[in-house]
Amino acid sequence: MFDFVRKHNRALQVVLFLLIVPSFVLFGLEGYSRMSERGEPVAKVDGQKITQTQWDAEHKTEVDRLRAQMPTIDVKLLDSPQARYATLERMVRDRVLEVAAAKGHLAASDQRLARELQANEVIASLRGPDGKVDMDRYKQLVGAQGLTPQAFEEQVRRDIGNRQVLAGVAATGLASPATAGVALGAFYGRREIQLARFDAADYAARVQPTDAELEAYHKDNAKLFTAPEQATIEYVVLDQETVRKSITVSEADLRTYYEQNAQRLAGQEERRASHILIGVSKGASAADKDKARTRAQELAAAARKAPATFGELARKNSQDPVSAANGGDLEWSRRGGFAAKPLEDAVFALKKGEVAAEPVETEFGFHVVQLTDVRAPQQKSFEQLKPELEAELRKQQAQRKFAETADAFSNAVYEATDGYKTVAERYKLEVRTAAGIQREPLPGATGPLASPKLLATLFTPDSIEKKRNSEAVDTGANQLVSARIVSYAPARTLPLAEVRDQVRVRLVGERAAALAKKDGEEKLAAWKAEPAKAQLGAPLVVSREATARLPRQVVEAALRADPAGLPAFAGVDVGLGGYAVLRVNKELPRPAGDAGREKQEIAQYTQLYTSAEALAYYELLKQRYKVQVLAPKPAADAAQVSALR
Repeated sequence: MFDFVRKHNRALQVVLFLLIVPSFVLFGLEGYSRMSERGEPVAKVDGQKITQTQWDAEHKTEVDRLRAQMPTIDVKLLDSPQARYATLERMVRDRVLEVAAAKGHLAASDQRLARELQANEVIASLRGPDGKVDMDRYKQLVGAQGLTPQAFEEQVRRDIGNRQVLAGVAATGLASPATAGVALGAFYGRREIQLARFDAADYAARVQPTDAELEAYHKDNAKLFTAPEQATIEYVVLDQETVRKSITVSEADLRTYYEQNAQRLAGQEERRASHILIGVSKGASAADKDKARTRAQELAAAARKAPATFGELARKNSQDPVSAANGGDLEWSRRGGFAAKPLEDAVFALKKGEVAAEPVETEFGFHVVQLTDVRAPQQKSFEQLKPELEAELRKQQAQRKFAETADAFSNAVYEATDGYKTVAERYKLEVRTAAGIQREPLPGATGPLASPKLLATLFTPDSIEKKRNSEAVDTGANQLVSARIVSYAPARTLPLAEVRDQVRVRLVGERAAALAKKDGEEKLAAWKAEPAKAQLGAPLVVSREATARLPRQVVEAALRADPAGLPAFAGVDVGLGGYAVLRVNKELPRPAGDAGREKQEIAQYTQLYTSAEALAYYELLKQRYKVQVLAPKPAADAAQVSALR
């Protein structure tokens, strides 16, 4: 089929044109959009569908965002079924909170939205020397997320409303010290135990499997002794760095870029100010605020009459414990570097040596402000900035060129019939090779070979059989990769002759553990009948904090024993390690800790308690709005769970 497509490429373009254009005339772009929105539903909230198309798009956005934030993140964590399902769960959660916020009339005012945007550190970094946000850079920032400024601000407004749904529960959660004490006491509880170990290793000498038994075990457990399918591959990588190396920046372009960005490259103006703080505590009465304001006004008047005495006035009167001893000096700072916006605005409105006529009010109190010095941006020459300019301009041009080249590269690898020879020559790429590649990324794999998406594309029946170039796969930020199988070895069961030692070790281990368990269970029954004859070790004290290096199963069994029935015997199967019999003698109180630690533990418990309350309320909302998740939940991947922890 692919040969036919390659040979009749032009004819197919004409056919597709005749098929697609009339449908656009009849239905329009909006119709196509509605058709995609009517995709297969994967979840429902309050009767509204979340479609497979929406899920795919949201997960792609999430992956792109995480890659941009953490370029070194293991890609296989992002492309796993568990990660995709987590995206769907978040979409469901957001939809539930949106419905609850709408029905509860929890909307964010324009003032609240403005405060939220002002508090955003990324947006704050876009402010110029005049304090205004660079709107072009702001549009570029939100545009990278596929949004307009209006859509971004509406999204922030929705997020504020959504947070209010659970805020009431989370903010009012309270766990009493008595409740916390019971829970923490149970978790950190201690037991005195005596133990008898029946280690599997002590029984191994009693296991002497015959050749026939080894052969039968190998046959019955063939999956344990298989060599996975493997392939030797070659692949090409088109990324921004490769494109950047091919770019040459002319002297004229550099000078033009320097002239256009001279002000930005010079940096921001810095100002040094001093202040006298007359503090006002939170919740202060109007009378106390008026008294503080009056005192600040008096100090401002005195400072304006004799500006040279400002430092002395600050040392004697300022209630700022950090700057008072230094005459109120706040040191050098740019816009965005002051503790409060009103204070910053006042500093940048003054002339050098001038004292503000009126005190500035902030959440800390009233500030008398003097501007002591101004440091203008240092403009560097073209020659000084030339290396930096060249690197920056190369990067910008590489971004544009990569975007322009991506589609052509994708078509080229698809159409190539000579492997990657012509593609490599055309785009100046290295044809790389790798052996022993499997369907899942190998431990320690990095770069493109760590991408489950690329490997899934590579190990398709058509690719394995016909060894064609794969489609160009996005494996990272500004990175496209195509690969092809050069040679392939299917999975196979290793013959007994190659794995005899492994088979013997497994069989002996399992039978030795079974003997240890049988012996231990017999001893447990006998000692329960006649406790005085129990042959146990010296008493030990165990807890979750101090396990005495015992297996987890033993410690948990000891702590689960009912204190009302002590002393009591218990048997614990520790798998291939064997068996353990323990007698739990008594419960011991937890040692008293210092007050600071107890306070911290209660605070942590309270946080967990309120989180559980918020989760319970969310589960109630899911029932109220009839949430249905139609996509099956994937089984947890132990390796990925361990990595995430």
